[in-house]
Amino acid sequence: MRRQEEFLQKMKQSVGTVLTGKEEMTELLMIALLSRGHVLLEDVPGTGKTMLAKTIARSINGKFKRIQFTPDVLPSDVTGIQFFNPKEKSFEMRPGPVMTNILLADEINRATPRTQSSLLEVMEEGQVTIDGETLPLPKPYIVIATQNPIESQQGTFALPEAQMDRFLMQIKAGYPTYEEEQKMLRMYRTQEPIENLSSVISLEELKSMQQELRKIEISEPVENYLLSLIRATRNSEKVEVGVSPRGTIALMHSIQARAYLKGRDYVIPEDVKVLAPYVLGHRLVLTMDASMRTTKEDVLLGILEDTEVPVEAGAVKE
Repeated sequence: MRRQEEFLQKMKQSVGTVLTGKEEMTELLMIALLSRGHVLLEDVPGTGKTMLAKTIARSINGKFKRIQFTPDVLPSDVTGIQFFNPKEKSFEMRPGPVMTNILLADEINRATPRTQSSLLEVMEEGQVTIDGETLPLPKPYIVIATQNPIESQQGTFALPEAQMDRFLMQIKAGYPTYEEEQKMLRMYRTQEPIENLSSVISLEELKSMQQELRKIEISEPVENYLLSLIRATRNSEKVEVGVSPRGTIALMHSIQARAYLKGRDYVIPEDVKVLAPYVLGHRLVLTMDASMRTTKEDVLLGILEDTEVPVEAGAVKE
């Protein structure tokens, strides 16, 4: 087994000792981590979003910090401040919680638009600017943001399209099955499993893997297939704003990461079909008429069904 396949298996086992039924989500988060992308988790409270982020941070031996967003959280609470030290009679830098490896932005839609925007530079540039001084963020780095879709509009602020476009993926956690929840009860009956969790990979190894996956080949037929999907989102009569060029690059890197984790040095059309709903769906803006009749997910699934999958020589290697 190649080391990337072994890494994915160990991560699933590590998460599985703390949470049940998260194998697919763990794989998606590993794809995002290797792609250097960020993830928006959307589901009701108590489905394990915070615990999942903590588990992954401990499994990669990385630093973990959490911000609980509320309407009174300020941008400086996120990024940090310069404060005056009266003892030293000088200003000192106090970086915010963004200086970490895995940042959990809990209930991000409860923050005001001004505070939400404080994460734009962090997510796109991998750096933070505090009072004119720019600091690079630790590597690897990923923002895992959560939002509760059932909260009333009062006290929440929907993420603007520019912010949504910075997320590599949007994932819905979902409830566990009966068997998974039963297993969870037995896991937590006498202990807290996360307390005994150890790392399965070092940060240096993870950074090396991030570099390796960029060597994954994408054949011209698969490249054309990817671009056809992107163009279809822009030409659909149901879509007002299609996928941006940033979304195109995000899908390219994510399919490279999936192929890499599967032990291949090339991408196949299945990689595109599997990841497109997670990477492209949240980037669409539907027309007013379409938004009253359908959902972004259904529109994207229709585009996937209508777009021809490549079968030419070179699209799939043996």
